[in-house]
Amino acid sequence: MAVLGIVACEILELEFAHLLSDDEDITGITVVEEDASTGFIDALERIGRLRPRRIPLIKGYTPGSATGTEVLVRILELALHNRKWILQEGLLKAVKEMARYVSAIFLGYGLCGNALENLDELLADVPIPVMVPMDTDHPVDDCVGLIIGGRECYYEEQCKEAGTFFMIPGWTRHWRKIIAKEYGNVDEKMARRIFSAYKRSLLIPDTVLTLEEMRKNTQEFNEFFGFDVQVRAGSMRILQEQWGEAKTVLAKIGKGEET
Repeated sequence: MAVLGIVACEILELEFAHLLSDDEDITGITVVEEDASTGFIDALERIGRLRPRRIPLIKGYTPGSATGTEVLVRILELALHNRKWILQEGLLKAVKEMARYVSAIFLGYGLCGNALENLDELLADVPIPVMVPMDTDHPVDDCVGLIIGGRECYYEEQCKEAGTFFMIPGWTRHWRKIIAKEYGNVDEKMARRIFSAYKRSLLIPDTVLTLEEMRKNTQEFNEFFGFDVQVRAGSMRILQEQWGEAKTVLAKIGKGEET
């Protein structure tokens, strides 16, 4: 059986949980259980038709015997992109470890502040196909670019207001953790100084959280900084399309065809 691996950022935990739950081709899901995967596992068990199998270490993985597509998932902690080399080293390590057990890997990452702009070079020694979500002819810029609909949509909103704080569902769930990881423990005065260039908070709901849930999650954040709250509809389109491409590559591998 050909197995498709996923290495994704914690910020996209809900999107990947819904993606896999909606895919009837999938016959088995195994997740490496660690702190970063908690939200993903919880979401899968709440909404999914398949209960994920949990393993403490990736070396404990063994594929099932069912036909169809089996998926092995590793969720990495969010905000690794704050230090370029940390994201590169963490992703490379995770991909190399997973490559021993799967036929191809799909990444839940974009360029991430250009930390992954030379992804082919970074993963040159990985012996299996590794795919990243593409926006036409280039990788998506980051998690926001993936959900907002691509670079043109991203740029359009930046042109409307340069001081835009983009809030996809994962950001609304984890903003406290992200800020703490990036800035540490700062007092209110310093926090306002750090975010002084931002004028608005743009909520970008897709299908994994309602707008009402996102408003509730960010109410404290937006009120503290006095941000104008606006909304632009997001989409799972790019992620779904690229997941379909990854499954096509997996099918070719299963048939012994070149990818």
